[in-house]
Amino acid sequence: MERLLRAALSQLVTRGNLRVTLPDGRSFTFGDDTGNPVAIRFADAKAVLGFLTDPEMQLGELFMNRRLIVEQGTIYDFLALVLAGARGQPAAWWERGLDRARFLLRHVTTRNTRDRSRDNVARHYDLDDRLYALFLDEDWQYSCAYFEQPDQSLDDAQLAKKRHIVAKLLVEPHHRVLDIGCGWGGMCLYLTETAKVREAFGVTLSTEQLEVAQRRAAERGASERARFALQDYRDVTGTFDRIVSVGMFEHIGPRFFSGYFETCHRLLDENGVILLHTIGCSDGPNHPNPWLNRYIFPGGYLPSLSEMMPAIEKAGLVVTDVEILRLHYAKTLQHWRERFMARRDEALALYDERFCLMWEFYLAMSQTAFEYQDVAVFQVQLVKRQEAVPLTRDYIAQREARLREAESETALRVAERG
Repeated sequence: MERLLRAALSQLVTRGNLRVTLPDGRSFTFGDDTGNPVAIRFADAKAVLGFLTDPEMQLGELFMNRRLIVEQGTIYDFLALVLAGARGQPAAWWERGLDRARFLLRHVTTRNTRDRSRDNVARHYDLDDRLYALFLDEDWQYSCAYFEQPDQSLDDAQLAKKRHIVAKLLVEPHHRVLDIGCGWGGMCLYLTETAKVREAFGVTLSTEQLEVAQRRAAERGASERARFALQDYRDVTGTFDRIVSVGMFEHIGPRFFSGYFETCHRLLDENGVILLHTIGCSDGPNHPNPWLNRYIFPGGYLPSLSEMMPAIEKAGLVVTDVEILRLHYAKTLQHWRERFMARRDEALALYDERFCLMWEFYLAMSQTAFEYQDVAVFQVQLVKRQEAVPLTRDYIAQREARLREAESETALRVAERG
């Protein structure tokens, strides 16, 4: 087992500085002795075996159960070393077998019926709101920010994300907008307060998010135009001029892609526009990450464009724009991880040490996935009639400029209110 571990890490870690200590106290180093040193220790022999045979599942479990202990650096530093070296390296035959099995079972692990979707959402989004307050921006945007400049603050980048999306939606004051998976209400409030739409209706399956969204709207005097409901998107009725969905499609599951886009087609006005913002795999269909699926996002699945497009076409929708946000989520997750770690003691007061280790691993592994693996964010614009959007993309910058001016007025009104 020691020989296998040394062989695996020698292949993966050719740069950097990694020291690995075995349960019996013996240590080995890997890399070219550059960069900040990273040191890990395995607590028992079975931890070494788990790391070697199924790292995709076992690594997170070993870390959160303190059977893989980071003695120098952070778990992010270790993941970055390993994943940077893994790019272009073939997986071991048994790992390929596990990947294949998990791919074939993806329709089972992501069978997100109405009941299962509600349970899955509760597992993650109904956690104590004070946890999310530790690391999110002021508007509680829990999705990829849009960094117009590398040194932009998280709050400014999240505001830029909303601005960018709403510009692509081509909203007008008389429009009704549906927000599928509305989170804590930030997008609906932006649509009503800044873009001045007639109505924004947000649906969520999280009771905690619903309560916060409704309270925020009431506090800002926006309850009549920013409305929220605890409702599955499949049960929404009516017609909407615009539909937006940010960070929710990852919870659909591939067997429900067709139904999702058919529902959007049913709800969309003939001249309407949809903007779908989702994490996805840029290297083709894949299986759900087993550790994330068990501990963080049960039922979660990252789509590929090649999976989405047939369902879009079958539903009778037309793709009018696709933008790939590269590394924007890596920067977002870096902000979240650093904020969480700076206030880790507060998270520990809410939960326990194992939960904090789990959350640290979640944020670190997600950041490194965007940095070193084939994961990106897709923004897909859809219509029923191709004439519904302009022929060129000039309108995006023009509308962003107008929205930026309106944001200053909104901020002033909110400040005066309280």
